Amino acid sequence: MDRGTVGSAQSGRLLVEVRGEGPSAVVTPAGELDHHTADLLRVPLEDCLERGFARLVVDCSRLEFCDSTGLNVLLGARLKAEDAGGGVHLAGMLPVVARVFEITGAAAVFTVHDTLDAALRE
Repeated sequence: MDRGTVGSAQSGRLLVEVRGEGPSAVVTPAGELDHHTADLLRVPLEDCLERGFARLVVDCSRLEFCDSTGLNVLLGARLKAEDAGGGVHLAGMLPVVARVFEITGAAAVFTVHDTLDAALRE
């Protein structure tokens, strides 16, 4: 898969980079994931699944904020990836983002890795 960036130059609040890494698609959102930017992540995740990547690795190391809408995007991608025989792996979450996953219980339904390298090795 070619490297690509999806984002709104106007708002600049969320940029998403996508690349293929072996059997995985690595999706790297940078900025704030919320109601206004959720589709900027949803579309590339769905694209990856349509292209045959059932294993999605979301590199969260540059994700500064995630609200319930962003969480729902990731949960929806997880269901679709599992239906395709894969899953969604989250890597490198900053504490402020990890806290959202902890308090909602969502951390229990994702495979969470400390680093991107660890997620890719599994």
